[in-house]
Amino acid sequence: MTNSSEFVEPDRIEGAPHPREAARIIGQDGAVSGFLDAYNSGRLHHAWLLTGPRGVGKATLAWALAKFLLATPEDEGPGLFGDPEPAPDRIDIDPDHPVVRRIMAGSEPGLKLIRRGGAGANEREREKAWSEGRFSQEIRIHEIRELSRFAHLSATEGGRRVVIVDSADDMNTQAANGLLKLLEEPPARTMFFLVSHQPSRLLPTIRSRCRELRLSPLGGEDMRIALEQVLTDGPEMSDALVALSAGSVGEAVRLLKLDGPGNYAALIDLFAELPRMNRAHALRIAEGVAVRGEETRLDLLTGLIELFLARLAKTGAIGKAPMPEAAPGEADLMKRLAPDMRKAREWAELADALGARLRHGRAVNLDPAALILDTVFRIQETGGR
Repeated sequence: MTNSSEFVEPDRIEGAPHPREAARIIGQDGAVSGFLDAYNSGRLHHAWLLTGPRGVGKATLAWALAKFLLATPEDEGPGLFGDPEPAPDRIDIDPDHPVVRRIMAGSEPGLKLIRRGGAGANEREREKAWSEGRFSQEIRIHEIRELSRFAHLSATEGGRRVVIVDSADDMNTQAANGLLKLLEEPPARTMFFLVSHQPSRLLPTIRSRCRELRLSPLGGEDMRIALEQVLTDGPEMSDALVALSAGSVGEAVRLLKLDGPGNYAALIDLFAELPRMNRAHALRIAEGVAVRGEETRLDLLTGLIELFLARLAKTGAIGKAPMPEAAPGEADLMKRLAPDMRKAREWAELADALGARLRHGRAVNLDPAALILDTVFRIQETGGR
């Protein structure tokens, strides 16, 4: 394993460093304090479920906690003059610590990472697929079997072992049942960190055996600091990016890579004079995602449309447009299209209906241009009522 940001890994956001490379945790003091309180009180649970929106730092926190546990002896004993060592109030570990250096090199024997493996039916195929950056869509049972072997090895330096599952949402049924057996009878001195964007999708029995650490979306200033940490070119944290990313650094990176703010501004421009609409403009937007190999841009566009509808519904519900603006002219447009609670309900119902239709259309491979045009015309129809 390498720590190069060019190395393709299934648990890395494209264009950003891997979570193990983060220098510090930003904007999640509550989750860190919750863990340290349990650690310092001697009530450290054997399994932790790290939840919250995608991209807010759950995997980054899991890696930071792994470094902390593996670099901190289980029983530090008295200090130099017979006084007990003070309880730690932070989880940061020196980057030059041997444990951190081994983790960065992928050679720490006390750490096991469970994530989606290479696509393929047998080990040889999976290894080849991994080297080519082709990954399975789920965590499968053979990854959990590897975990079982690791968890029952004799304790390594300091006595602790740490397991990170990123993300637990990716486990298929067999893998989930295999992990559950380990959580029910946890190996001694082994800590589990399960990253989950949608904990409701996990087995209730898995959730019941974990203590939850919930992470929150980041504020604007924390987002700026976090982006400076993960992106070396130091992009400007614009109001549009703050609004569109909803406190998720991972989403902000994706939006920057695909010009999310520019695409959202194009949608606002398209809908600016509803119920009138430039159909040639709508056709250009739809045809832009209909090209083969542009699936990521189709995902972006459908997500931005759903976000537009959600912000419309929120405008009608709270009586003012969400701030900051995600594009020039957005606030005026939202106040005109969603002036009251009745219209808010109408936009919310449309958002649910179109969201389901978009997901169904993607699942059955409907023509992307036709799918987007139908969605846009439904918005036009609602805006004209």
